[in-house]
Amino acid sequence: MAAIHITDIEAAINHWRARKPSPDGVTLAPEIRALAEVYALMVYHHEDEVDEVGFPAKAWAAWLAWYETTPDTPCIAICSTSQGDNQCKGCGRSFDEVQHWPAMSPAEKR
Repeated sequence: MAAIHITDIEAAINHWRARKPSPDGVTLAPEIRALAEVYALMVYHHEDEVDEVGFPAKAWAAWLAWYETTPDTPCIAICSTSQGDNQCKGCGRSFDEVQHWPAMSPAEKR
C-alpha cells in the first residue's frame, strides 16, 4: 500500500488550521485533532511516512478533504515523458506513473 509523508500531514493540519481556527487558542477542530494524533505518533516513532492502511478514519477523512484541494496532476501538463523520456524532467515521475495516474489512489499520487 501507499504511504503518506509527514509533510502531507503537516500541510493538511495547516489547511484545517486556516479553515477552522481555534476559537480560544486552545481547542482544536476535530479534523486538526485527528491529524495531530497521527502526526504526534509519527514524530514519537521517528517515522517520516505512515501507511494509508490502518489510518484512523477521522484523520483519513480530514486528509482526503485536504487532498481534494490539491491539483490532480502529476506535474504542470508539460511532461517530458510525452517526448520519449522514461522519467519526467519536471516532476521526476516515471513513464508508468504518469500513464497510470488516473487509476492511482490519493496516497499513491503523493
